[in-house]
Amino acid sequence: MSVRDEIENLLRNAFDPTELEVVDDSERHRGHSGFQEGGESHFNVRIRSAHFKDQSRIARHRAVHAALGKDLVARIHALALDLDV
Repeated sequence: MSVRDEIENLLRNAFDPTELEVVDDSERHRGHSGFQEGGESHFNVRIRSAHFKDQSRIARHRAVHAALGKDLVARIHALALDLDV
């Protein structure tokens, strides 16, 4: 399973989102720090979920990182998050 698919599955299960988009943006970072041949190093994630209601931006980010787990987060060089209700 690709890293993008892992991210999507974990976030769907954790947050039951009304909107979820996971984009592997690795190719745009070719030649930059953390780039890996074959991609799967830089991701943009957009989630809309009622789970984030009344949470601060930091709490939302922490929740996503917890849902993904330390092992998966360690395999990703960059994770841009757009989180809202």
